[in-house]
Amino acid sequence: MSTTSLDKAARKASMAIVGLVVLCGGAGVWSTWQQSAALRDQQEASELLRNHMNADMMHDAIRADVLAALQARDPKSGLVIADVRKDLTEHAKSLKVNVDTDVAFKSSPEVSAATSKLVQGVDSYVREAEQISELAANNPNAADAELKDFVREFHVLEGTMESASDAISAYSLTVSGSAESLGRIAMAVLLLTLAAAVGGALFLARQVRSHLVKPLLDLVSSVGKLAAGDRSTTVGLTDRRDELGALAGAIESFRGQLNAAEAAKDAQARLIVDSIGNGLSALAAGDLTVSVNAELAVPFDTLKTNFNAALAGLRELIGSVTDSAHSIRTGSSEIAQASEDLARRTESNAASLEQTSAAIAQIDGRLRASANAATQTVTRADGAMGTVSDGRELASGAMAAMNRVAESAKGIDSVIEGLDKIAFQTRVLAMNAAVEAGRAGEAGRGFAVVADLVGALAMRSEEEAKRAREQLTATSTDVVAAVGAVEKVDDALSRISSDVAQVHELLGQMATDNQAQSSAITQIAAAIGTMDHATQQNAAMVEETSAAARNLSGEVQALSEQAGRFRVDTAGGANLKDRAKASAYVSPVKPLPAAAITALTRPTHPPTADEGWNAF
Repeated sequence: MSTTSLDKAARKASMAIVGLVVLCGGAGVWSTWQQSAALRDQQEASELLRNHMNADMMHDAIRADVLAALQARDPKSGLVIADVRKDLTEHAKSLKVNVDTDVAFKSSPEVSAATSKLVQGVDSYVREAEQISELAANNPNAADAELKDFVREFHVLEGTMESASDAISAYSLTVSGSAESLGRIAMAVLLLTLAAAVGGALFLARQVRSHLVKPLLDLVSSVGKLAAGDRSTTVGLTDRRDELGALAGAIESFRGQLNAAEAAKDAQARLIVDSIGNGLSALAAGDLTVSVNAELAVPFDTLKTNFNAALAGLRELIGSVTDSAHSIRTGSSEIAQASEDLARRTESNAASLEQTSAAIAQIDGRLRASANAATQTVTRADGAMGTVSDGRELASGAMAAMNRVAESAKGIDSVIEGLDKIAFQTRVLAMNAAVEAGRAGEAGRGFAVVADLVGALAMRSEEEAKRAREQLTATSTDVVAAVGAVEKVDDALSRISSDVAQVHELLGQMATDNQAQSSAITQIAAAIGTMDHATQQNAAMVEETSAAARNLSGEVQALSEQAGRFRVDTAGGANLKDRAKASAYVSPVKPLPAAAITALTRPTHPPTADEGWNAF
């Protein structure tokens, strides 16, 4: 029979506790590392999507610059060709930088295949735009001729941009799905590890209590009864093949020897009381350092030897129990400390995920606001087109009215010409009447006066008709000029209507793109929210595990205190309780740095709309 079986069991229990600590720590480190990698991939996907959105906006901005360059030929537009060309250069530079960033992304073969086609299309598109802007200032007709090629290049690049956008969105969704699956796997692994650790710790505590503490208390009770004089008590555990069995056998042998020495107790009563009695009293009080040194007569010398051997075995057993309890308490403390550190790190990850989710929610809100603004702009453009159409109708009515006025002026001119002829004939008649009145002499003098008045009236009529003709001629000239101006206004309104229609189409496309991008951002925000919820659940479960480990440490501490009632150190005089206090456990886990503790603190107020947009 081995005499070190309990020691081996204590070593195995210590190794099992160390294994559980290593398993918990490894699972926590693996889970944190995997979640950090998933978060980094999502951040890269978000940055790539935002960069491609900027490239798409620069693509549309270059087309707007080309249209502005063509419009700048009209002095009434208020546009300066130099400013337009400057804006075109800046937008082209930004587009190339964004496209180069897209091409430099190599984490996804599909995204790389889609973005590699952008470089040639961007160069052709920018070259056509710069050529049209230069011709718009020097050769407007050639610029209009090149507009068709520019539109073709625009549509070609637009298709390539859409293909790249689809590939980037698909990659972002793939990364989000992988992160969500990885979060579930990490949570499952962590739960299994924590369940195994808690179960193993509880199993060890139960085994120690049932196989060591309770039998030891029974032996102490039996020894107490023997010390009280009850030699009829039965000592159990003699069939065990360990130190407790050896101790029980020794106590049983001791009990037998006491019964055998009953006949000689009167002679040896005082000596036994002074030696064995005091030893048993010290044993009942928990002092295992007292041994029987008195010289007892036969057969009580064997009793002394057996008593001292029993005390030595008991001291060895209590020492093993104390060491085992100390190892178990050390392991449970390490489990508790590791669980607390893991809980803090998991909470930090949850805070980071929540901040990322809030930032993406703000991006989603901005995209929705942009889509609503584009929709309202399209509505305003529809109103502008209706207003321009009404203006053209009014201009057409005014031109028709001017033409009618011109025709009426021609009729009035004919009337004035008739009046002029009548005045001329009247003057001729007045001259004839004056001649006839002169022939009549004195009798025709009154008739001559009337003829003079009629002649003067006829001359005045000719003068008024001449003035009316001059006035009518000037009016006709103004009417013709007004008709020409109305025709120019109608032509300008026609061009404005065409430009507004093109702007309407561009704004419609921008609204559609913004809505699609907002939908993609919403899906990403939902995935990050799911990861945040899972991480918070992990933190709560780790906290529960830490509480269980602390409870186990308390149970082991209570066991150590029970064992500390016995005094076994004969050299230094220190009892087990003092040894347990002297070997208090110091956790090797270092506390988190201040920066990490700051990261665990969540903001007390949500970011405003302006702060979120500036951060974005």
